Amino acid sequence: MASSTLKCGSKTLDLSGPSVMGIVNVTPDSFSDGGELYANAQLDLSKTLKVIEKMLADGADIIDIGGESTRPGAAKVGTQQELDRVVPVLEAVVARFDALVSVDTSTPQVIIEAANKGASLINDVRALSRQGALAAAAQAKLPVCLMHMQNQPKTMQVEPSYTDVVAEVLAFLAERKANCIDAGIDSKNIILDPGFGFGKTLAHNLTLFNAIEQFVATGHPVLVGVSRKSMIGQMLGLEHTDQRLMGSVALALLAAQRGAAILRVHDVLETNQALKVWQTLNNKED
Repeated sequence: MASSTLKCGSKTLDLSGPSVMGIVNVTPDSFSDGGELYANAQLDLSKTLKVIEKMLADGADIIDIGGESTRPGAAKVGTQQELDRVVPVLEAVVARFDALVSVDTSTPQVIIEAANKGASLINDVRALSRQGALAAAAQAKLPVCLMHMQNQPKTMQVEPSYTDVVAEVLAFLAERKANCIDAGIDSKNIILDPGFGFGKTLAHNLTLFNAIEQFVATGHPVLVGVSRKSMIGQMLGLEHTDQRLMGSVALALLAAQRGAAILRVHDVLETNQALKVWQTLNNKED
């Protein structure tokens, strides 16, 4: 049974109900909002902080800052470039807001620097598989989110293939969890993410979504990130990411009903409104 709280550095995340993680991509090329926070090829820090302030006002429990695009076909980002993108925003958020801040990174140096600058959580799409990442995460002593991805962002959507997608993703995450524990990371600090859209077809994604309860049954908090993704576009026949609000909110709500602990979303206000309606109905029934 997963704990109802998660110690995140100097802060505590309440897991008694689903938490909402607001996505802040400080990148020029992310799949949905890439470049929105940039002006003249430079990150606009003032605009970024206003976006974060609104997310917090809209009920975000966690702010997730990422300095590397991991969209399909994305190119690699150098360590210094990632640090230059992430650290100033992290420092500014920690200084201005009483918020839990997650850093979306696979890079050991960024993990260490994020912990030093007040991050609350490390969110890694590569499940700490980069050389040095396990040791860095153990040193950081922060909760870590381990995500499944088949191959790498540049190639992950080139004919992804599984014999049994649920069994294989569960096995991968179990192996990475064991590696984390061997490296000195406490089991209670591990969050699992099936990795929707990361090396999966629509059929794979739907099968995984219908198996969320199996990931919850591991006893670890489960993070689900489906916001604005191509699986929604494929289901609804919508090419543009800004048309996928309703599908994103619907899937987030369904994930929460299946036991997801953290919902990683672009649209914080709308997701929270849907969760509030569901929770109010549940309380009324009780």
